[in-house]
Parts: sequence; structure tokens; C-alpha cells
Amino acid sequence: MLARTLILAVLAMILISLFGALVILFRNKGPRDRVARALTVRISLSVFLFVALMLSLRFGLIHG
Repeated sequence: MLARTLILAVLAMILISLFGALVILFRNKGPRDRVARALTVRISLSVFLFVALMLSLRFGLIHG
């Protein structure tokens, strides 16, 4: 149950970061460093989720 909650929370944070970058992109006409930072957060969360899923599968917290 804890693994499922963690996975759903990280997925929600990934979506929030993605849509946040979209809003920044459309509203801000200046430098794009805020968009790059938001997308970097999304990629970092995605890598974290992948590693967490592989470790959860390896230790038997989830079943494949």
C-alpha cells in the first residue's frame, strides 16, 4: 500500500511539474530558464520513479 501511494504521489508531482512548465512557457516571454528548471524537475522525478519501481520490484514490494 505504501509503494502504491508513493508511486501515485510521484506521478502527480510529475504532472504538476509538466503543466507548470507549460504555463510558464505560455505566460513568460522572457528567458526560458524557468521552463528548463521545471522540465529538469520533471525528468528528475521520472528517474526517481523508475529507480523506485525497480527497487520495489526487486525487494518484493510490488509484483510484476
